[in-house]
Amino acid sequence: MIIEPAIDLKEQKVVRLHKGDFATVHQVAEDPVAVAQEYAAAGARVIHMVDLDGARSGRRVNSEIVRRVIQETGLLVELGGGIRTMADLRELDALGVWRFVIGSAAVSHPEFVAEAVKVYGPRIAVGVDAQNGEVKTAGWEVGSGLHYLAFARQMEALGVKTLIFTDIDTDGMLSGPSFQALKELQSATTCQIVASGGVHNNEDIRALAAMGLYGAIIGKAYYAGTINLAEAVVDGGSQARP
Repeated sequence: MIIEPAIDLKEQKVVRLHKGDFATVHQVAEDPVAVAQEYAAAGARVIHMVDLDGARSGRRVNSEIVRRVIQETGLLVELGGGIRTMADLRELDALGVWRFVIGSAAVSHPEFVAEAVKVYGPRIAVGVDAQNGEVKTAGWEVGSGLHYLAFARQMEALGVKTLIFTDIDTDGMLSGPSFQALKELQSATTCQIVASGGVHNNEDIRALAAMGLYGAIIGKAYYAGTINLAEAVVDGGSQARP
């Protein structure tokens, strides 16, 4: 299982949110590149980055930071946040982004996902962000009326190979992953599943690895000191570049 430590960017700083609520945003580190270097030193090979400015306003004020992380750390960058058009994908591809995470646009414009998959293939991932089983969009503030399993099947039918599942109620809460929802998602599709939200400690990582998941994202647990990242990389069982 691939361990993906996370960096959420807002105005070029590293921040965290509780349950995706922008009212709870708080800075956890000054220098995103230094944090990424810490991740690389711990053995990580992939980093999950979210451009919160891009997600909320469409302004890509963090592109230079993303470029520096890629060039100065050698990490593979998986990036989400405000990816809405093929032009966005071309811009991020030029930065050197490895995998693109399409969120709200996958709900509102599935034809965009289909076009993106035709061009970028397995480099396209879709974020499945759910609360009480319903997929939420627009920064997790708007209900879609779609059940997360039905949405996941729709994305698989479009050719998407990787789904990043977030249970909104666990995000940033250190309450443990949503194991049951992840199991249901595994059963519903053949996609690679990345668990996001709620990871608290190394025991959680071992449990997710035992499920046979493709990946797990570590966010607040790293900054809170409740997880040992170097041990998590080993516990994940995969240190090779994916």
